[in-house]
Amino acid sequence: MAELKLRDVGKTYGGTVEVLKGIDMDIKTGELIVFVGPSGCGKSTLLRMIAGLEKITAGTLEIDGDVMNDVPPSQRGIAMVFQSYALYPHMTVYDNMAFALRIAKMPKEEIDKSVRRGAEMLQLDPFLDRLPKELSGGQRQRVAIGRSIVRDPKVYLFDEPLSNLDAALRVATRIQIAELKESMPDSTMIYVTHDQVEAMTLADKIVVLADKGIAQMGSPLDLYERPDNEFVAQFIGSPAMNLLPGEITGTGKETTINLHHGHDAVAAVETQTAEKGWKVNVGVRPEDFRIAEAGEHVFYEGTVDYLEALGEVTLLYFKAQAGQEGLIAKLPGIQSELRGATVKLTADSDKVQVFHEGKSLRTR
Repeated sequence: MAELKLRDVGKTYGGTVEVLKGIDMDIKTGELIVFVGPSGCGKSTLLRMIAGLEKITAGTLEIDGDVMNDVPPSQRGIAMVFQSYALYPHMTVYDNMAFALRIAKMPKEEIDKSVRRGAEMLQLDPFLDRLPKELSGGQRQRVAIGRSIVRDPKVYLFDEPLSNLDAALRVATRIQIAELKESMPDSTMIYVTHDQVEAMTLADKIVVLADKGIAQMGSPLDLYERPDNEFVAQFIGSPAMNLLPGEITGTGKETTINLHHGHDAVAAVETQTAEKGWKVNVGVRPEDFRIAEAGEHVFYEGTVDYLEALGEVTLLYFKAQAGQEGLIAKLPGIQSELRGATVKLTADSDKVQVFHEGKSLRTR
């Protein structure tokens, strides 16, 4: 459908309040890109700049080689799905989906064909004669998506489309969006969300925004397994990655770190990227811990202060003490008997991350 290029894109309000700066990215035809980041990081603003609803104050946006900075939204070949549905309450589902096509003076037969094709893709056929007030939240959002599909745009933009839905509807609608993308493999889609599950399951590529720019961009597994910095390491994944302070004491094919709580960590970080004496933070995801067996290296030892038995997994919350950091471990199954117990944890060296001055030391 379309390729997008953003070069040194920035956004400033009133000439003084800088929201975004130095945004560089290429979005290829057929990709589904997800923007994530903390509240206020500018992800929705960036989406609106691509749509033409916010003015780009620095840099350039290209769609299929054409600079779009000053092109009106209606002429960019973009369709946007909003968080609030934005349906016309007095119109039926059919009329909501057909409205933009009628404004464009498309022939009646083509309008009918496009609307019914979109309704079939989104399983809206039984609801075409209903008003929005007669639909559930998930059905309304599907109508909003359908209204975009019938226009056959170059680029689809989704601004937190599932945030108003309850948990069950979010899952069902997320699956439908994934199925929709599979049925439209040449469609370029950009999706903003604060939900990590949506980002990890839908995205071909995730863009993590922070500090007015891009903290990291890559596939979901790249960001999960190989975060470039501490921010991404803790932002991607739930619960967040544990970070424990330490000092490098040995280098080689693997690096040894003396942790401040008295144990050592071993990480698969090669010699040339680390030096003895460096102050570092050692990161381990809660799900990468396991209980150490006799004779195994002990990464952490502590008392379980609180636990949450979630059925398939149990979250262990360890008490922070003087000179010792608290952390979270996620173990398989139900481990209710561990509350109040002293537990020794270990982690495989290839699962251990090491950060120096906030940046990852892991070799690629």
